[in-house]
Amino acid sequence: MINILMPRLSDTMEEGTIAVWHKKPGDRVDIGDILVEIETDKASMEYEAYDTGVLHNILVPEGEQATIGMIIAHLDDGSPKESKADASGTDTLQGPVIGEGNEPSTIGTPPAPAGLVDAPPPSAQTDETTTERTKPNTADSQRLFATPLARRLARERAIDLQHITGSGPGGRIVRADIEDALARQSPVPTSDAVAAPAEALATAGPVGSTDARQSTVVAFDKTRQVISRRLTESSSTAPHFYVTSIADVEELLALRADLNAHIESTGRAKISVNDLLVRACAIALRKHPEVNASYSPENRGQTLLHGRVNIGMAVASSTGLVVPVIADADQKTASQIATESHRLAGLAKDRKLSATDMSGGTFTISNLGMYGVEQFTAIINPPEGAIIAVGAAQPEPVAIDGALEIRHRMRYTLSADHRIIDGALAAQFLATLTELLRHPLDIIA
Repeated sequence: MINILMPRLSDTMEEGTIAVWHKKPGDRVDIGDILVEIETDKASMEYEAYDTGVLHNILVPEGEQATIGMIIAHLDDGSPKESKADASGTDTLQGPVIGEGNEPSTIGTPPAPAGLVDAPPPSAQTDETTTERTKPNTADSQRLFATPLARRLARERAIDLQHITGSGPGGRIVRADIEDALARQSPVPTSDAVAAPAEALATAGPVGSTDARQSTVVAFDKTRQVISRRLTESSSTAPHFYVTSIADVEELLALRADLNAHIESTGRAKISVNDLLVRACAIALRKHPEVNASYSPENRGQTLLHGRVNIGMAVASSTGLVVPVIADADQKTASQIATESHRLAGLAKDRKLSATDMSGGTFTISNLGMYGVEQFTAIINPPEGAIIAVGAAQPEPVAIDGALEIRHRMRYTLSADHRIIDGALAAQFLATLTELLRHPLDIIA
């Protein structure tokens, strides 16, 4: 018997939510089969099986969360009860069966990344408990069987579980059942918004008829919770400072147009302004490695200088902000970066980014130029030491050799962690970047 553990699917992941089980107990599982789809703090990812066997049971149903390393299912590989773990004398922990009042618990110091490991089969008592806790709801049932997540959502939204028919294993009430119930009912306005309990205010819809703002409560999903926590930590713990520069990008835009005219006949992805920015920042980071760094609290504080230049691109998706990473951007051509960024943007849109796609970033670009934004500042994406916020290239009157010309100019602001990056270093980095953008042949050379 093999324990299937909640894997670490991103460098910031602490727990995951089971979105969809693609196999059910009794199904044959082969190596490479998509076993389960897991929602993390960054995206929804498919988890492949690493062993062959029959899915014995599922311990964490759809809609429920589990911490990294927690047992989420058992795979029967036909091995005898005396598993490799037993033979070696190593104890393994059994995952809890999720039922009423049974919250997920951690398994001490799980491996990273976690995968499938040999472990003893569940005991007869565990199987009996599973059977007991997954009985279907009936009119004569004295207890309602619902996942902890479903119970919490029901409490927050003031939903009576007695009126919910469970669609989970054995008739258990899961998150989807609560969401269906919310969709069927209209929001009930409170007579006094100030006196309304927190549970009523959590219901989607207008807060109350007396609220002059006509507010609607939108509960944070898992991704938004993590975004909120990480950016709050970054802004409150990393001493940010900001440096802004401006570059004449007339030649950059002309070069991009020439490159795309050539690429159009090849069928390759067209090069965007952002692709050229990624390449330019990568070159500048190679020239100023102290900016391609992170802060570490070890030994009363130290700087981690990264040997690779991995550029993250802030991308808005349906689930919130995600940051896929272009690895070794300093070693890729502008055309290769365009192909990679096009692939990553598509995966982000479809919520199919993998852990590798979003790990290992050393510097981030946040570009709002496509929305007409001229200038803004961004919060550092931890654990990186800097992020650059890029605005739109705007036509402006410029004095050149005593004559007035209309040229496209672009503003960008570097947000830096003052614990490891000083003002002069930030200014030197931006000066290098500005020269590259003014003379774009150096970017593609």
